[in-house]
Amino acid sequence: MRARLPNTVWALGIVSLLTDVSSELVHALLPLLLAGPLGASMVMIGLIEGMAEAAASIAKLFSGALSDRIGRRKPLVVAGYGLSALTKLVFPLVNSASFILGARLLDRIGKGIRGAPRDS
Repeated sequence: MRARLPNTVWALGIVSLLTDVSSELVHALLPLLLAGPLGASMVMIGLIEGMAEAAASIAKLFSGALSDRIGRRKPLVVAGYGLSALTKLVFPLVNSASFILGARLLDRIGKGIRGAPRDS
């Protein structure tokens, strides 16, 4: 007989799915916004994306070590998902490439913060 999955696993799965869907919807349109109305160059778009992914990778290193040190995963997972959710509200308000850079960095830092603790 199969063991039932804990409610926490279901909740994390649903939150993760919804966060990933919202991220993909927003991030798929950002290059069009940057290149079109905001007039950013392809180099600028590449720099924004590269810096955002680098921020996520660096945040993963620190959040994993921090979650091991404090022995609790949930606060970091909640903070990471919360930060990512809040930044989704900022994207409709952007008016410059630097504003998008800041929002992307915060969004990817949220991903990095939640990644390692959630997976452990």
